[in-house]
Parts: sequence; structure tokens; C-alpha cells
Amino acid sequence: MWRDVFLANKDAVLEMLGRFNEDLSALTRAMRSGDGQALFEHFTRTRAIRRGIVQIGQDSPAPDFGRSHAGLPGEPLPRPYAADTE
Repeated sequence: MWRDVFLANKDAVLEMLGRFNEDLSALTRAMRSGDGQALFEHFTRTRAIRRGIVQIGQDSPAPDFGRSHAGLPGEPLPRPYAADTE
């Protein structure tokens, strides 16, 4: 299914992947150069985005580290395409 979703939305997915790669590169540069101001600005911006998502009701303000999700089993989901050696 995801293959079809990605292919049907190829331009949008490629644009978002490009943005992700740019953000990741900027974070990498900031970390390598010790640019605390760039990191602060990035995290300030992402905090505002996160708060906006919560404000419009798209998620809970609770941290997602280990938070249970309704409808998902407590154990890891099966990985039907995982290699047998994993």
C-alpha cells in the first residue's frame, strides 16, 4: 500500500524528503561547528510547530516516548518483510 501512496504522491514526497534532508544537514553542520544559536533557533521553531499541532487537536501534549497508542498492541508489530537473521 505505501508503495502506491508514495508513487501517487511522488512530487510531494520528494519535496518533503528534500526538506528533511536540508534540515538534517543544517543540524549536522550546527552540531559539528558547535553553533548553539542555530540549534536554539531550530528547536524554538520545532517547539512552536509541535505546540500548533497539539493546539489544533492533532496530538496530545504528552511525550511520545513509550506512550501507548489506542488500537496498537502492547508488543512490537510483526515485521513480515524482515530478514530471517534479525
